[in-house]
Amino acid sequence: MLDKVDERLGARVRIEREIRGWSLTELAKRSGVSRAMIHKVERGEASPTAMLLARLSGAFEISMSTLMVRAEMQEGLLLRKDDQPVWIDPVTGYARRHVSPRSVTPIDVIDVDFPPGKESGFPASSYANRKHLVWVLAGELVFIEGGVRHGMREGDCLELGPPSDCIFRNETAEPCRYAVIVLREA
Repeated sequence: MLDKVDERLGARVRIEREIRGWSLTELAKRSGVSRAMIHKVERGEASPTAMLLARLSGAFEISMSTLMVRAEMQEGLLLRKDDQPVWIDPVTGYARRHVSPRSVTPIDVIDVDFPPGKESGFPASSYANRKHLVWVLAGELVFIEGGVRHGMREGDCLELGPPSDCIFRNETAEPCRYAVIVLREA
């Protein structure tokens, strides 16, 4: 059974598609995700993976963070920890907590708990028209940006360059925790 986050994400994907006047076929063409899978996600019959959400948000020309915010949160200046939306990738098991409140401030802060030995990739479209920082809070993270490998340890912070396909990888036997700070369009 899917949780409320997955249901809200599916509803938000449908809303984003309909706002643009796109059919399922059009969104499938733009995102590279099959029509059948988009239909299942929109109806709350499938839990979307991080890669799938990245492809859909890229097609909408918004960040995955923006898609999550639109699906989850109300306006306000304070977002208490118990109210912060948490989404768990069904493939890697990584837990993504949206920390920052939804407001006019064009910054999203995401806290990620990344299990040992896991990897998650995102297409370049996930990084278009926005600036990203990746800050390692605990453990070690390998971040591959295009063809460049960045080995990062606790306290290290990386500003991403021009949009390219990226991979987050935990090559250790210990969990990794990192924050992603996104400067989005206001």
